[in-house]
Amino acid sequence: MLSAEDIEHYHTDGYVSPDFRLDDAVLDDIRVNHDRLVAKHPAFTDYCPAVLAFDTGFLNIARIPAILDMVEQLIGPDLALWNSSFFAKPARVGTKTPWHQDGEYWPIRPLATCSVWIAVDAATTDNGCLRVIPGSHRRRTIGRHDFNGAEGLSLPLELRADEFDETTARDIVLEAGQVSLHDIFLVHGSEPNRSDTPRRGMTLRYMPTSSVYRRDLADGRRGGPLAMSERTLYLMRGIDRSGRNDFRQRF
Repeated sequence: MLSAEDIEHYHTDGYVSPDFRLDDAVLDDIRVNHDRLVAKHPAFTDYCPAVLAFDTGFLNIARIPAILDMVEQLIGPDLALWNSSFFAKPARVGTKTPWHQDGEYWPIRPLATCSVWIAVDAATTDNGCLRVIPGSHRRRTIGRHDFNGAEGLSLPLELRADEFDETTARDIVLEAGQVSLHDIFLVHGSEPNRSDTPRRGMTLRYMPTSSVYRRDLADGRRGGPLAMSERTLYLMRGIDRSGRNDFRQRF
């Protein structure tokens, strides 16, 4: 469970790295699942935006009670999992994630999500750990993003430099098995992996069910399991407070 200080840190700075660590056996399961995913789909060697579309085995991680307990402390008892991604960042070739806010991409109204970032490998400044702008979430607005089609980027939209102060950036250094949780409005990104070690990170996206996953707002130009309009919504705890979410599976 998160301490009172952890909860205050999350609401003040937009993220928290609690005193929590997954068991080695759980990490081994994640790595095995990821290896299987990449073996079947080599295109996801670096980044897979929707692992559940290809392997629901990752749901076992999303159902871990300790993770759900922490998320519940931050967004309430009625919560849904709407996506899980994998940022693998292989040694020497791992891509850069430009500065952005998650809410620029996601068809959730009102915007609300707590992202759980799991360090499958140690995440360091050398291999491209997550970087955040503390407190940037407090405006509760999305800044102006521009399209950036440069090679070597994991995401195509970049927050304009005049929307935040990069000199205040903080590196989220984690040991394997540690996690961080961050808010949907938090400005964050990461540098490329220039080291000899991989930096695998798995994300779990939970929203309060007072929000609605709006498939009509999702980008429908690309079909198939990666399209946001086709993501499966899983009710993890509680009830659908909005009464408008189309859960395809409940736990």
